[in-house]
Parts: sequence; structure tokens; C-alpha cells
Amino acid sequence: YGTGDTHLAFVGGMHGGYEWNSALLAYQFIDYLNANPSIIPDNMTVAVIPSANPDGIYKVTGKTGRFTAQDVPADEESTVSGRFNARSVDLNRNFDCKWKPKSMWKGNTVSGGTGPFSEPETKAFRDFVSAYKPQAVIFWHSQANAVYASECENGILPETLDIMNAYARASGYPAFKSFDSYTINGDSEGWLASVNIPAITVELK
Repeated sequence: YGTGDTHLAFVGGMHGGYEWNSALLAYQFIDYLNANPSIIPDNMTVAVIPSANPDGIYKVTGKTGRFTAQDVPADEESTVSGRFNARSVDLNRNFDCKWKPKSMWKGNTVSGGTGPFSEPETKAFRDFVSAYKPQAVIFWHSQANAVYASECENGILPETLDIMNAYARASGYPAFKSFDSYTINGDSEGWLASVNIPAITVELK
């Protein structure tokens, strides 16, 4: 959307059917932009990736493409398998920043794949970044009710803090420089930081 030189990307559904609400939000954002194209400033282009893990969405909803909240099982336990892709890899542990073959999610050990970008979904996102060179990326996740900055080996980019604070002010979510509930490696936001692209994680309520 838009034709400006400043490219901003929004990504939902990284954890597929487990965080299905982030994909629905992205689809709703697409609907809003389709109905209100003039909302995009002249100097900006906005891209929206509604579902970064379509395998995981399909596991939970049985749908390809768009779905509704009514397609999702009511109990959270039924959505857990939808966090992973068809090869049982946690895609947000498959990027090239502190990658390891095994990582953590809450108290569980999860697969980071056979190497950085071993999965078709993460390769596709890497290629998107290479082709369109976004100046910043916003990832929608859930359910921690917060906005987090990103970093890799060299710390937080100054622009990342600006974006984090701006989103926090606009949304009313608290802002945190780091996620410290448990150790994460191989995440998409960290990889973007390593290639000097500011990225934030928005954990929906």
C-alpha cells in the first residue's frame, strides 16, 4: 500500500494457529487499508504479511487463507500444535541470530530447524526483506500485553527504541527493552536487528 520510499512492514501469524488472533488482526488491517488507502502518507509504503505460518493456521482452523474466530477451537490446548509448521519447527527460532537447533518456549524445548532459514517460511521472509528492504518491521504476537524492542549481538538499534516507544504510546501497551521470561534464540526480530533493520514485537492482550 502506498508508493513512498519509507517501507514499513507488519507481520502476523508467526506462530500460526496458536496465535491466530495476530493473523486476524493483520487481515483486519488489510481490510482497513483497502477501505482507506489515503491513510498512507505520501512518503511511505506499507506491506502486510497476515500469516507467516500458514501450516500452523491450517492445523487449527482447517482453512487456507482467511478464517474467522469461529473456526478456532475454544480451548487453548487445541491450538498448541498450530504454533509449529508442518515439519514441527518453531519458525521464530529458525532465523540467523544466535540460532541453535533446540530452543525454548515457556518451559518446553522446541525445534529451531536444521539450520538458520532451513524452513520455506523463514526463507520467504528473508527473501521479502532482501527484495523490499523495509526500514522497520512490526510483528504481532500474543498474549503478553506489551511492546518489546529487538536486539542481537550488538544491542538495540536506537531507531528500535523510538519505534517501540511510539507504538507503546499509541496503543497504551507498556514498553520493554527486552523479553526476559525465558531465553530465546533464532528469532526473527533479532535477525532483523543483526542486519540493521529496527523491529519490534507487539504482544497483544
